[in-house]
Amino acid sequence: MPKMILASASPRRREMLTLFSFPLEIDAPVVDETPIPGLAPAALAEMLAERKGSSVVGRRGDGDPVIAADTVVVSGGELLGKPRDTEDAERMLRLLSGTDHEVVTGVALWWRGKKQVFSVTSTVTFKSLKEKEISDYIATGEPMDKAGAYAIQGIGGFMVRSVTGSVSNVVGLPIAEVIAALQEMGFLRGLTIYT
Repeated sequence: MPKMILASASPRRREMLTLFSFPLEIDAPVVDETPIPGLAPAALAEMLAERKGSSVVGRRGDGDPVIAADTVVVSGGELLGKPRDTEDAERMLRLLSGTDHEVVTGVALWWRGKKQVFSVTSTVTFKSLKEKEISDYIATGEPMDKAGAYAIQGIGGFMVRSVTGSVSNVVGLPIAEVIAALQEMGFLRGLTIYT
């Protein structure tokens, strides 16, 4: 059976893809993820995903499908990446408290000369957070390696009132759209995707 190459070090993306029947190999690229000023969030996420995947395809080819992704959180026009420190995490969570924000994941796929690049946007509504909730959550350590300083699939789920759009997108990979793209590219034709 063909295997899929995940061009990402994200444990959330790995966990989501291991739910399916195809073998998975991690090949995390080291690329510059510095945002380009003035680039729209969807364009930025797509560019970063393409940059990650291209570095892996450049080294190993596309005989096996390669998938790369990048997620950005946008609130009030500000891009929120991973917090630099606890003070930055506090700032982000205060900014998100009681508001809606967008989570945009760019995805890039390669397989046997075919390539697809797209993005998916979800809107997340946070409840109003008390200062103690923010400080207690930061003390768990969970926010420190997450875009926007929270994990919807973890403890941070307590802050989320609602999600409009793909929930898996908020976790870091829009599964329905990824599977549809792989089917369109012909990779999953005739394969059972889950057991």
